[in-house]
Amino acid sequence: MSTVILLRHGKSTANGAGILAGRSPKVNLDDTGRAQAEKLVERLGGVPLAGLVVSPLLRCKQTVGPLAAARDLEKTVEPGLSEVDYGDWTGKELKHLAKEPLWRVVQAHPSAAVFPGGEGLAQMQARSVAAVRAHDRRIAAEHGDHAVWLLCSHGDVIKAILADALGQHLDAFQRIVVDPASISVVRYTETRPFVMRVNDHGGDLRGIVPPEPKPKRGKKAASSSDAVVGGTTGR
Repeated sequence: MSTVILLRHGKSTANGAGILAGRSPKVNLDDTGRAQAEKLVERLGGVPLAGLVVSPLLRCKQTVGPLAAARDLEKTVEPGLSEVDYGDWTGKELKHLAKEPLWRVVQAHPSAAVFPGGEGLAQMQARSVAAVRAHDRRIAAEHGDHAVWLLCSHGDVIKAILADALGQHLDAFQRIVVDPASISVVRYTETRPFVMRVNDHGGDLRGIVPPEPKPKRGKKAASSSDAVVGGTTGR
């Protein structure tokens, strides 16, 4: 299996206004978000990318736009990575939503949270994890297990994918922080994922690129699914 960069879209006009944008169709990046999108080209300068997969929403397409142009890569739109369908909560101010009884469920027991007129967080996790794993299998089959690809989605979606990769119950996913334009990295293997970065804002990501596989020389090689005893030595 391959390595996936989980990119949250850049700062949007809704982020700045304290509004739960959800699937509102015309939410753009603000000035900060546009600068973050441009900076992404430099941040990923040393990382070869086998593909770009994005949520259908405008702010995600805008975030990867400069990178796609610089690398001449097509964007694959994946509905399974769309924002949570917040239903009746969509477009409302967070400060008012915090007074709703459901807010405490979302905070303390998110696996039981179902948004009125929308979907549940457990449903969102199931479709987003299925989507990322399906694309990972596709890209590994096309480009090899050392391939790296990028996914651009939304805060709760990425947190749910990370919770799955960490083997956490969804009820613990609120412990994970995923800021706008942050990068998290998961390397999938046959038996388990490895979480390599979470909420990273740094500039040099070359260390996430896996080495080319070495030819086997008689002795049985360690499985790519094996953890390094004592911890990795870095690259």
